[in-house]
Amino acid sequence: MERSFFHQVLDVFEGFVADVAGDLHSFAHARGLKVWYDDAVREHYEAQLVRVGGEPVLELGFHAEYPKASANDRVVARLIAHEASWRAELGAEPVAGPFLGSETWRRVSEIWTPPDVEDVDAAIEVAARLADYVVVLEPLRRLE
Repeated sequence: MERSFFHQVLDVFEGFVADVAGDLHSFAHARGLKVWYDDAVREHYEAQLVRVGGEPVLELGFHAEYPKASANDRVVARLIAHEASWRAELGAEPVAGPFLGSETWRRVSEIWTPPDVEDVDAAIEVAARLADYVVVLEPLRRLE
């Protein structure tokens, strides 16, 4: 069975985050990759192909996906409280707010043009950027 682009991204990503504390869990499929630490499956990182305004895009970054918007707002508020520190590392690209097309979920993520899934360098680039989010946001996510 041929491995998808996002399986390749996962292989590279794991090397980039080897020093991040916690037990890494992951799920890769033909349209994306989802990773989380320990039992925080509703607070996770994704690189995924989605449609925005009918156009395909690659969305990557952090998601809070609890059933209630208030729980997701609390998670993202904790990250926004430290926005100066993560902006210094992640730059101006991340958007903190509602998830694309969802009234309930929240995100700190960015949008890219879809990668060339035949390009190994594209897999490395996606893995590196997703790892940037994990390295910078995961310690902040764990703050109480």
